[in-house]
Amino acid sequence: RRRAELALPWNDPLWGRRGFAELVAGPPWARPAPGPADRHSMLPRHVQRLGRDWITHWNGSQILALNGPVSSCTRWAGHYPWASFPLPFPVDFSANWRNPLFFGPWRPFQYSNWQLDNFMQSSCFHLPSPSMKSEGEEPLTKRRRLGGQCDTPTPEDKTNLSNQKCLPVAQNEEKRSSKKGTIKRHWEYFCQHSRTMKIFENKEPDQSNTENNAKFDFTVMSYNILSQNLLEDNSHLYKHCRQCLLIWTYRFPNILQEIKQLDADVLCLQEVQEDHYRTEIKSCLESLGYHCEYKMRTGRKPDGCAICFKTSKFSLISSNPVEFFRRDIPLLDRDNVGLVLLLQPKFHCKTNTAICIANTHLLYNPRRGDIKLTQLAMLLAEIASVAAQKNGTFCPIIICGDFNSVPGSPLYKFIKEGKLNYEGLAIGKVSGQEQFPRGQRILSIPIWPKKLGISQNCVYELKQQQKEENAGEKLEPAKQDITQEVVIASEKLSSKLQHRFKLSSVYSHYFPETGIPEVTTCHSRCAVTVDYIFYSAAKDDATAQPGNEDSFHGGLKLLGRLGLLTEKDLWTVNGLPNENNSSDHLPLLARFRLIEQ
Repeated sequence: RRRAELALPWNDPLWGRRGFAELVAGPPWARPAPGPADRHSMLPRHVQRLGRDWITHWNGSQILALNGPVSSCTRWAGHYPWASFPLPFPVDFSANWRNPLFFGPWRPFQYSNWQLDNFMQSSCFHLPSPSMKSEGEEPLTKRRRLGGQCDTPTPEDKTNLSNQKCLPVAQNEEKRSSKKGTIKRHWEYFCQHSRTMKIFENKEPDQSNTENNAKFDFTVMSYNILSQNLLEDNSHLYKHCRQCLLIWTYRFPNILQEIKQLDADVLCLQEVQEDHYRTEIKSCLESLGYHCEYKMRTGRKPDGCAICFKTSKFSLISSNPVEFFRRDIPLLDRDNVGLVLLLQPKFHCKTNTAICIANTHLLYNPRRGDIKLTQLAMLLAEIASVAAQKNGTFCPIIICGDFNSVPGSPLYKFIKEGKLNYEGLAIGKVSGQEQFPRGQRILSIPIWPKKLGISQNCVYELKQQQKEENAGEKLEPAKQDITQEVVIASEKLSSKLQHRFKLSSVYSHYFPETGIPEVTTCHSRCAVTVDYIFYSAAKDDATAQPGNEDSFHGGLKLLGRLGLLTEKDLWTVNGLPNENNSSDHLPLLARFRLIEQ
């Protein structure tokens, strides 16, 4: 019985006060009784903390099922000491690990990362990967209480690990089609003359028999693909996932497969890691017929935003990156970015109507609503500059991205309603990410300094003055100076933000039948909506907000969208990421029709 127990044959202070010499000094009954400090001296402190995440089943002498004869000592990945398992006979060992620079019984084995692929039915051995260090004291498996049900392990936890192998989709597409737990999402199409929707089971309906084939229809996707660097830096959010599902060589084929299947005409991607974009993502998307524009985050952040469009549908007029970091403004010390493109549709029409596509990823920090609003104002100012027409209106606009704000929050309402009075608003309540926000400081008036060059109307002040001059609104020099002083004074005292884009959201954020919230991201900590597609709706659009036809030259009509899911739906497939969906966000997809004025 003692032969099958864990032996720790070396002297290390982390393993208790009694060293190796005392452990082998005599039989167990001859050794002194352990004191309170030695109660767990057989295990190191960091192993004791992670002990509840280990699952070890012993069945006689059959401890591990291995594929090659090895000695009776097996090293535990990520832990510097040897862990000896005395076995009565040689066993087979199948592992996937990296060889350290030097093998020796006394060298730390810190950088090995292996996972067992095959196990005996009578044994199960599960260790968290050392390269994905957890944060806090949460259990490995995320258990949820949904729909009044008791906490139960997700189906992913119940599955026998011996039958779970991580295979890239590109290498085994047939296996993917037979996998269980695939998320089913349906196309929801709006009827032409009502607000009702018709749901299509698998794919969008045939649009070839429309009234006029000259109408320009196109699809837009917004997708946060989860940067590998950010995944590893925030591993505590993915403790519900098996480690083999989180490596990039497994994730990227899945992400690429999703993009191929959804086949959007315009892709707005967030968290695109620069080295992956340069070596893999860009070339793969170009082979699918896309032209790619990319803006990397400033500073040392290795990811950014990308907008990719099919060259068969659009041509590029201009590409305009937006950096939210300003060295001379202490408020803007974060490295988030945006990207604004002006695209020309390739179809015959009476006027050369362009479409403005914007993509961004705003700051996450729930307690810095002041930075979020300023970043949003900078993006809106760039859009106003790019989308402006000669007649004073704007071309159709689509804004995609991860806004790190929930539906109904002040930031969300500002985007949709075009106005926000932030007087007395707590800085932690801007995004609505926390139910009980910790940031209780009130937003200052004004939020950003005047040297930023953006007015409270979210336009560049210099261009606003030029526009007034071009419109013939010139005053005498003396009167003009007085007027400018009054405007500056009123702006400093004003707590109202405005913008001229009366935008609509593609998604309603709640299921109309049940009122249950839709979810765009789901991981071990939360499941909420933070991703959006906003657009300038045409006059006859079913989801249009009143009055938007006054600001735009034409507009966009929402024809349909790819339906979202509930939190309960996502946890039936063990949340995100999972075997088939390799990001912690769902892709958003909408189909539009360009309406000319």
